[in-house]
Amino acid sequence: MSEFENSEDDGRDLVSRFRLVYLVLGVTLLAMFMRLWFLQIISGDELREYSEKNRVKENKIRAPRGLILDREGRILVDNITGFDATISPQYATDLEDTADDVGKILSIEPAKIVEAVKVSRRKNGPSAPVVIKENLSLEEVFRLKRIRIEHPGLNVDEMVLRFYPLDQNGAQLFGYVGVVSKKQLETYNTKYLGKAVLQQDDIIGQSGLEEVWDLHLRGKNGLSYVEVDAHGRQSPTQNKAFLEIKPQPATPGHNIILTIDKDIQEAALKAMLEQTDRVGPRIGGLVALKTNGEILAWVNTPSFNPNRFARGLSNEMWNQLINDQFKPLRNKIIQDHYSPGSTIKPVVALAALQENVLTPNTIIDAPGQMRFGNRLYHDSLKQGHGRINIYQAIEQSSNIFFYKMGIALGIDNIAKYAKMMGLGARTGIDLSNEASGVFPTEEWKLKQKGEAWQPGENLSNAIGQGFVLVNLLQMTLAYNTIGTKGKLYRPILIKKIVDENQKVLQEFQPSIVRDITEPSPEGVRVDPKNIDVVREAMRLVANGDHGTARWWKIPGVEMAGKTGTSQVMAFSADDIFTRCETRPLMQRHHGSFIAFAPSENPEIIVGVLAEHSCHGNVGAAPVVRDVIRAYIEKYHPELIKAKNAPKIESKPVVVEEESDE
Repeated sequence: MSEFENSEDDGRDLVSRFRLVYLVLGVTLLAMFMRLWFLQIISGDELREYSEKNRVKENKIRAPRGLILDREGRILVDNITGFDATISPQYATDLEDTADDVGKILSIEPAKIVEAVKVSRRKNGPSAPVVIKENLSLEEVFRLKRIRIEHPGLNVDEMVLRFYPLDQNGAQLFGYVGVVSKKQLETYNTKYLGKAVLQQDDIIGQSGLEEVWDLHLRGKNGLSYVEVDAHGRQSPTQNKAFLEIKPQPATPGHNIILTIDKDIQEAALKAMLEQTDRVGPRIGGLVALKTNGEILAWVNTPSFNPNRFARGLSNEMWNQLINDQFKPLRNKIIQDHYSPGSTIKPVVALAALQENVLTPNTIIDAPGQMRFGNRLYHDSLKQGHGRINIYQAIEQSSNIFFYKMGIALGIDNIAKYAKMMGLGARTGIDLSNEASGVFPTEEWKLKQKGEAWQPGENLSNAIGQGFVLVNLLQMTLAYNTIGTKGKLYRPILIKKIVDENQKVLQEFQPSIVRDITEPSPEGVRVDPKNIDVVREAMRLVANGDHGTARWWKIPGVEMAGKTGTSQVMAFSADDIFTRCETRPLMQRHHGSFIAFAPSENPEIIVGVLAEHSCHGNVGAAPVVRDVIRAYIEKYHPELIKAKNAPKIESKPVVVEEESDE
């Protein structure tokens, strides 16, 4: 048998092997068929949709934030269109070349662009666009669009920027916006659970009304779609499936109508910044309210421009703001508390009258100094005020008179009336970070300091020094309680919230916290007759022959108020009457003035704290006068006897120099 011939056994062997090969091939073909059948028949629609979406770029449409308007519908916070330069890492095929060309146009080092894109790719993935520069100029937009076709992944995105037409005016009230941080993202998504979902690059309110009312202002983002090529560039399409993808329009946020009057707001800032021979631009705060609690103006100085935050604040600018010794980011009207000085005297006077310590006709001797224990206490005038009654004591701001009231009353009696008028407690204003302040009692000191109250402390606290700490809004509302003959109003900033079609969603009305002429749960009340006595004394402050604010009259309209000067540090007896203006700025006293007008039937009340201005009658009173005059000229011009009369030019005599020494 030839060596090329197969035996029968060998043939059978090959047949069995071929069968195995056929079986493997058959199973493989069957598996391929089943897979194709699954992909084409079972998952065909889904996979076709994925395929279409791979050629579609999804763009977020930022919802325009709601507008913030004044009481007459004038815009206080607006939106404007801006442009961002972005690079999508997944499409950037030659990142170094793109960075070089983009850097020349935007004046950015190419290495910084490359680094930013690489960092974002690692942190956020390749599909997240990287913002290279915000708020492009029109020239930058034009030049980038010219080179975009040569650089895959480069885009110019249109966006909405927050715009504050008043610039620095009211910045602490309106607040500012910024990109949500990673820490805030978790906090806000928990806070907004079921109401909104925030994403990594979303804009949120970071302070002021923007923060407190963010959920109403923010709106709902939308989505748009464009078909792109393999490089991520937009391409024309006739694809029926793409044309059927419907964009989701953005829903604008709700508009908020404030109680603020833009005219009074602008007059307030002008008055705070006006320089005089004695006082430069004020450092401090101003709040103006209608006597029903509606806030008309809210000014802090120095301030900042919130538009810079909307456009992206540099580290240099941020450090400059937070290191400024006068704290322009702080809302001084509610965040800072201070010793009220002589502005506390009307409150002490109410307590003394109601507790029968004196009557309107009681005469008290107020010499230049008095001894209590082993300390010597000085009057606000070096020679003293002589024999005076309650009207004269408030008009001329006698310290000795009120030292004696502090001795007679004791701190607990003063505190129960002060607290009934809202001092030492938050006002409930719709803003964050309000300081409650302190109005001490004997129990408070024992609990907080671990020490018993000392009799001498009644004297210093009775003239608004010592442990007494208030914020400007508290003091202004307490004075408003006197002006309204007993009604303590809750301050309000919001009149209405409306949607884009002006449908009213919420409306807010003034409300009374309490009427101090009615007994409290503890049985404390103030007789209306005693309020009338204090009101008249406060009228004399601005209109009497010896009033501490008599230089700042408004023709045809009488104000009623009280000046105050509070020490920021203690001085020795030899230094008490040293001219304040000769001291270093940070050692100078704070000056304040709070007044309502017209004195008989008040409509407006204004409180001003002028830090380091030395005296209330110089640093604060002319500011209050100018704001009240602006209000009267707008709403009651008939009351101004000489509307075009020049301002009274005078050099007030310094009559206040409060001291607890």
